[in-house]
This record gives sequence, structure tokens and C-alpha cells, in this order.
Amino acid sequence: MGMMQEFKEFAMKGNVIDLAVAVVLGGAFGKVVDGFMNGIVNPIINSMGSVDGKGMTVGIFDLGAVISAAINFLMVALVLFFVFVKPMQKMMKKKEESAS
Repeated sequence: MGMMQEFKEFAMKGNVIDLAVAVVLGGAFGKVVDGFMNGIVNPIINSMGSVDGKGMTVGIFDLGAVISAAINFLMVALVLFFVFVKPMQKMMKKKEESAS
């Protein structure tokens, strides 16, 4: 089997295509979360911190940026889990049950 044929078989496997779709959707959803963070959450965090918009700082550390990044990560992880992972698990379970 030639290398191109092997690559074609690898690239056309369902897992590789699913991963590619997930990466694209995750990137797009990340932009939505960034917009939400920059438009709503960060102004709230910054209002609790300094007036210059740097957020809450302790010495050299910008706690506002850390809190913002943590909230951003949690939002992306939760939405991806509930919108993509759980439905996929449910579909796979139904597929397994129908195959039995």
C-alpha cells in the first residue's frame, strides 16, 4: 500500500474528521466567549480594581487577567461539554444499543 493511500485512509477516519470539526467550532466559540468576556465580565472585574483598567493587581500580578482567563476557560469547557460531548455520548449509546 502506498504512502498516499495510507494517508487517505488515516485522514478519512471519523475520528480525524470529528477532531477537525471540533477544533474549528472551538475556535469560533472561543471568539464568542472572548467577546462576552471583553464586553461584560472584564468591565465588571476592572470596576473592582484600579481605575486605569488594569484590573485587580497584587504587587506585580494582575489578578483580573487571571480571573478573566479562568472564567473564559470554564465557559468554553462547559459549553463544549454540554453542546458537543454529551450529545455525542448519547448518540453513541443509542448506536451501541441498536447494534445489540
